[in-house]
Amino acid sequence: MSDTRRRVKVYTLNEDRQWDDRGTGHVSSTFVERLKGISLLVRAESDGSLLLESKISPNTAYQKQQDTLIVWSEADNYDLALSFQEKAGCDEIWEKICQVQGKDPALDITQDPIDESEEDHFEEIPETTHLVELPPCELGRLEEIADLVTSVLSSPIRREKLALALMSEGYIKKLLGLFRVCEDLDNREGLHHLYEIVRGVLFLNKAALFEVMFSDDCIMDVVGCLEYDPALVQPKRHREFLTKTAKFKEVIPITDSELRQKIHQTYRVQYIQDIILPTPSVFEENFLSTLTSFIFFNKVEIVSMLQEDEKFLTEVFAQLTDEATEESKRRELVNFVKEFCAFSQTLQPQNRDAFYKTLANLGILPALEIVMGMDDLQVRAAAIDIFSYLVEFSPSMVREFVMQEPQQTEDDVLLINVVIKQMICDSDPELGGAVQLMGLLRTLIDPENMLASTNKTEKTEFLSFFYKYCMHVLTAPLLANTAHDKNSKDHPEGSAKINPVCPDNFQTAQLLALILELLTFCVEHHTYHIKTYIMNKDLLRRVLVLMNSKHTFLALCALRFMRRIIGLKDEYYNRYIIKGNLFEPVINALLDNGTRYNLLNSAIIELFEFIKVEDIKSLIAHIVDNFYKALESIEYVQTFKGLKGRYEQEKDRQSQKLNRYRRDARSLDEDEELWFNDEDDDEDGEAVERRMDDDFSDSYEKFMEAKKGAANGANGANNAKSATIPPASPAVTSNTSSSSVKTVALPATPVVKTALVGLVDYPDDEDEEEEDEEEEQSPRKRPRLSS
Repeated sequence: MSDTRRRVKVYTLNEDRQWDDRGTGHVSSTFVERLKGISLLVRAESDGSLLLESKISPNTAYQKQQDTLIVWSEADNYDLALSFQEKAGCDEIWEKICQVQGKDPALDITQDPIDESEEDHFEEIPETTHLVELPPCELGRLEEIADLVTSVLSSPIRREKLALALMSEGYIKKLLGLFRVCEDLDNREGLHHLYEIVRGVLFLNKAALFEVMFSDDCIMDVVGCLEYDPALVQPKRHREFLTKTAKFKEVIPITDSELRQKIHQTYRVQYIQDIILPTPSVFEENFLSTLTSFIFFNKVEIVSMLQEDEKFLTEVFAQLTDEATEESKRRELVNFVKEFCAFSQTLQPQNRDAFYKTLANLGILPALEIVMGMDDLQVRAAAIDIFSYLVEFSPSMVREFVMQEPQQTEDDVLLINVVIKQMICDSDPELGGAVQLMGLLRTLIDPENMLASTNKTEKTEFLSFFYKYCMHVLTAPLLANTAHDKNSKDHPEGSAKINPVCPDNFQTAQLLALILELLTFCVEHHTYHIKTYIMNKDLLRRVLVLMNSKHTFLALCALRFMRRIIGLKDEYYNRYIIKGNLFEPVINALLDNGTRYNLLNSAIIELFEFIKVEDIKSLIAHIVDNFYKALESIEYVQTFKGLKGRYEQEKDRQSQKLNRYRRDARSLDEDEELWFNDEDDDEDGEAVERRMDDDFSDSYEKFMEAKKGAANGANGANNAKSATIPPASPAVTSNTSSSSVKTVALPATPVVKTALVGLVDYPDDEDEEEEDEEEEQSPRKRPRLSS
């Protein structure tokens, strides 16, 4: 649509009294049959959808502000605004609104908002005039003027009439002239009255008055009036700060004088709102809503004007990435980009999209790599803020950039690795920056916000990249702080209770807790990649070293990591835990905690309670076989007795079935022959099961041979116990050190399943018993039950 006169942005006021952009479109006024009246319609310029449909009600108060804004309330807490691209379009719609309501278009408000309290004041206001009669603007009448201004603030009608009077007579400039006279004469009483007057005029909440008060020739006098608060012994020196202390830095010279003026004005008005004016009371909170809107729309205009200046942004990024640029200059450039990104939050979504794409094309991400490596803490903090804007806007854009990097650079200078190093090296004792960066990393590795394309998913590509190039950097502090405990399983029992490796430094402990939080997130969301990493690095063993830390929060983080792994109920993980005897540090921590009833005690018991409730048979058998003697004295909860009960029930049930299986070995063999030879029913399924069984037999034989070779000289009991270890576990080799985990690369999933498939089908058994029979037929179960 080429008509720019009717082009508008639709805004709504949210609960925080901030304007939310609802989109850009074209406005029209037309009769809507459904609403039974002339209505304002705004259709989106992007797709023609209806952004706004609002009936022009005869009783609604519409206001025209700054020549291009129309503001009104649809309900008590629902304010709307139309921001026009051109003044002509605003005037056209304003005339239509006034025509429907029978009002004079020359006024800036169509209605007097009336409430019950107003009815008492009607007689005080002459019906023949639209204006409040102002006293002459003289020094001797300042007290009278101040009383008048403060008296009208409680009445919407009188506020409106006073505002009209102030605008019509050029009264503001006359008052500011008196301010200069009073200051020259050091007339403190007059200056105090002027403070009350100017503050009251701001609370009239009229955009037209703001245009006058915040113009270049008036704003510093307005600030001067606000310095003389009667409650202060000495006046504040706000003008001195704005003119001498606060410096306007042009990182790149701005040639557009209108843009420069708008930037100055916005900064000063923001200063008035945030610094000079006191925090409004409950009764005054709506008095400055127009001032907030004034600042908001100024920021929108500034960002739009800067974006349209192609040479300006190009020059900014050219200097930002130029090695010859001085450090102080680069500092200013980074701070400018940060402020620019902050201002861009006021843009509507499609314009903000274009804004960040422009920054990406200009090289914002490689520039951040340079800036994050600088020594200046303020610059690094600004760079992190810019990075957070980019990640929050489009994680995919950041991921796309970093996946292209390995072809161009080394691992240690990848953007994500730079971010991880900033997190690890945060000098703040409370790790404020590290917490912020950890949140950004979690956003980047969260599969929930990853896009799927036609060929490959972003999840597959990015996670493969992350685990190949970045995960070792993230886990480096964790592995370094647990490095000497690699072979703790070879130590005498209980030696892990005294562990010199655990970090005693509070800041290090905090950092490790952050890393563990991120790894726990990975366990929950990444499945395959993190599983491979944990197995290859024997990561859970290293993490559980931290159960001995004097910082309970760190021990809890380590426990939470293990709890999340067990919560997946994945047999790969279960076999890895059993093989590594990884419950030992947890149970040691429980026993060391003694009878203290604290969070660590509750968390450990919850872990075992989960295993009991979910009936994770392999873990229950392992815990009871190896640790029940140490745990049976704990009687204040029934968890461990419950585990033993589950274990005994399972053992009895399987023994009964074993006895039944052994009743008639010949019939068993005949049934097996029939089962293997009969290919008429479900040929495909049986062929697959036979193939899986063959694979299982081969693997099991190789495993048993390896175990026999490794166990020369061991007694029969140890051999029997070793046979209980699942043959298909990727973590099982003849080597008992943590490095043995790395030897497994074969896809063991089908083999795992065959361990649960029965070799013989008994048609006379019930469905529930079939599952138990299948488990019992597994060769890895029999030695445990016969022992």
